[in-house]
Amino acid sequence: MYIDFHTHGKLAKKLPFSTEYTDWLFDQARRAGLDALCLTEHFNTLQFDEIYSYLSRISRREGDCLVLENGLRVFPGMETDIAQGGHILSIGNMEEILELNRRLEPYKEKRKFLPFRDLMKLFSEYHVIVGGAHPFREGGHIPELPADELAALDFLDLNGKDVALNREETEKKTYALAGQLQIPVVGGSDTHQALQYGCIRTHMEGEPREISGLLEEMRKNTHRIEVAEHAADQVRNAALLKRTLKEVHELGGNYVSVLLNRSVVI
Repeated sequence: MYIDFHTHGKLAKKLPFSTEYTDWLFDQARRAGLDALCLTEHFNTLQFDEIYSYLSRISRREGDCLVLENGLRVFPGMETDIAQGGHILSIGNMEEILELNRRLEPYKEKRKFLPFRDLMKLFSEYHVIVGGAHPFREGGHIPELPADELAALDFLDLNGKDVALNREETEKKTYALAGQLQIPVVGGSDTHQALQYGCIRTHMEGEPREISGLLEEMRKNTHRIEVAEHAADQVRNAALLKRTLKEVHELGGNYVSVLLNRSVVI
């Protein structure tokens, strides 16, 4: 199966949740050739719980994943900021992700983010897979954390945005850190809208529906990460589209209507 380990269901975390926009995203993910994705929405996005409430209504449950009408399998997840600077991905069943998000409510403001060690202690109480998101992106400090703390990570994210900017350096640093920690690397597009789907994706031999099975597949290290030939163009155009749609919203327009009216030619 082809899976994307780092995706978002909203255009931006400070914008209101739109069912139409999310429907469009998941339709385009399938069209881009994905069989599954991890929905790692920002933990402090507006209406976090409403996203999963909506998903639970439009999907059927298979193990830990939510299967949409178009066949796309969605593994629930979350992207959480840490006090030291950086983002941590967690993937689990919907109930545990929602409970974790509620427990993180006091720590959703910038000066209140949990330190990495405390966040990992919280995650250890749940059956979640935990990864370091885009570990070498500017402003993050994950690689500088103590090795004994980093040992709690299950994987590293080879991030589509960073690969598009500098593939050689991103791959070299990410794989080197993963080698030191002896954990796998998987690919995540980090997309907030559909143009970025497929810039990077992970092919796995199995088709797990359970979180435990997903972790087992990752640890086999038989998967391969594929980077699209035009990944840099995809990421660049995606950023332009995101910026344009946000400006439409800021000017009082309906960015979803604008997008859907143009979706035929995108």
